[in-house]
Amino acid sequence: MNRPPWLLVAALLIAPVRANAQLLPVPSLPGPVGGIVRDLGAPVLRDPLVQQIDRAARGLARDRLDRLEGVARLHPDAIELDRDGNPVRAREIVVEDPDEALLARAGVAGFALLERQTIEGLEIGYARFRVPAGMSLRDALKRMRTIAGERGVSTDPLHFASGSVMPAARPGGAAPLAATGALSIGIIDGGVDQRAITGPLVQQAFAAGGPSPNAHATAIASLIQGAPSIRGAVPQARLLVADVYGRDPAGGSATAIARAIGWMVQQRIPVVAVSLVGPANPLLARVVAAARARGTVIVAAVGNDGPAAPPAYPASYPEALAVTGVDGRNRALIEAGRARHLDYAAPGADMLASGLAGRTVAVRGTSFAVPFAAARLARFYAAPDSGAIAGGLRALDREARDLGKSGADSLYGRGLVCGDCRTPNK
Repeated sequence: MNRPPWLLVAALLIAPVRANAQLLPVPSLPGPVGGIVRDLGAPVLRDPLVQQIDRAARGLARDRLDRLEGVARLHPDAIELDRDGNPVRAREIVVEDPDEALLARAGVAGFALLERQTIEGLEIGYARFRVPAGMSLRDALKRMRTIAGERGVSTDPLHFASGSVMPAARPGGAAPLAATGALSIGIIDGGVDQRAITGPLVQQAFAAGGPSPNAHATAIASLIQGAPSIRGAVPQARLLVADVYGRDPAGGSATAIARAIGWMVQQRIPVVAVSLVGPANPLLARVVAAARARGTVIVAAVGNDGPAAPPAYPASYPEALAVTGVDGRNRALIEAGRARHLDYAAPGADMLASGLAGRTVAVRGTSFAVPFAAARLARFYAAPDSGAIAGGLRALDREARDLGKSGADSLYGRGLVCGDCRTPNK
């Protein structure tokens, strides 16, 4: 059989590689898969190479399910799986915009109020409830939806880092990029180790026990701000970091991220990097949209669970910018997940960052493309102004280097940005 050119390219890139994630095990496979195995027709699908690619993509999706089940088993008192297999805060549900009458009806039905919040800066309210004893999460959602009427009711799903952090074989070293003046960029992740970066840092906890530095968030920060041996995309940028994990085994929840975004809006941060992935959530969807309307843009990773995994959020919310990663040869990462849209690609492998205590680490994953794209957008869009976002994006589009087929596509979006920002790992 004469194989199409994309299939021959994929054949060169299909060899699997495993990597251990900092927060969770994250599978890593080099090269592009995209939507290769979809809708090809029976003759092509019988091709052994197509079948190999299909197995690799499905394997990533299975790894994701196994990993998520493992998280719930590790902390059964804090985490359970919803009907779709997503880890959520155990025995908790969330209701949007509750009023006193709803709280009273919920109490009569046996729901215990855990928290009632208004997300400052966005004026979106929610309440968290404990599910009545003996009631399943699924039944509790049905019962609360009856009580809540038109209000949104959901679980509180968890979000996970989409990149791996490993010891580096050699110290870093790259010519720094030119400083661009005082820019502020937000990061929603874990805490950042101040010893690993070189510029101003403000941190705020949105989970119990935070701020608590972790290697993933610290690497993200170093790629933006720089470190003695790491090239920063925006040297000396002021970083505002929202720690949504702390020391809580059920950290990274949708409600924590929603409150963190509200804080970023209050602080007038124009661009926020979110290298985390989870399922769709109605409260978080509202918050991302409201932040964009107020001039704060969420730049998010498409994840590392392959093209067979469900779409990643918050990248898939229409108002977020979705970012994928490329390796040192500008090939799309085969482990790259997907979103309902794709905006840009940026370096995500074959590179170094700064980790805990300032140690040089090797990083891989779409997580690490996000800070580069966020940094580039911040250069063009330095102050929160919803009317100026379009101009900032047009400037970013002009910089983006077209990869793959001509024009925007599902592997690289509108092109590669910050291609010179990587500190090579070689």
